[in-house]
Amino acid sequence: MNPRALKPGRLALCVVAGAILSLTACSDEAGNQSAERQVDSAVEKTKDATAAAARKAAELAEKARDNTKAYFESPDVKRDVEAAKDALKNAGDALTAKADDAAITASVTAALARDPELSARRIDVRTNAGAVQLAGPAPNTEAKARAETIARGVKGVSSVDNRLEVTATN
Repeated sequence: MNPRALKPGRLALCVVAGAILSLTACSDEAGNQSAERQVDSAVEKTKDATAAAARKAAELAEKARDNTKAYFESPDVKRDVEAAKDALKNAGDALTAKADDAAITASVTAALARDPELSARRIDVRTNAGAVQLAGPAPNTEAKARAETIARGVKGVSSVDNRLEVTATN
């Protein structure tokens, strides 16, 4: 097409269209630059927020560590730990005492069984904290006294409560 062949109205239209296209191209470039700036700004804000969150998390972790340390070093916790230790020790001591009492009872019963006049099956032997109690029948006063002597001779016996009853056997 020959530019001289265009009528003035059409020429003006072409000039306006060319200007609009030029402005649109500039506007798109400016829009792209604006969008890039917005993305860069959002990235910077995200970095800042992440750094702030990391600092806050570190502060909270330190505070939690300090609070935990203070809690475990507090007099109340130390007292409670000591009480728990004492309770465990006492429980252990009680179990040991029960085991010792059971061993004493078994030893007294075995020693009484070796005496030909005493019927160990009929004599009830009970032990509590080393104190032995004998109950049941004895054929005579000498056998009753011998049972007490036998019980006192067992290791760990602290005292003997002789409740044997002399029964006449025919």
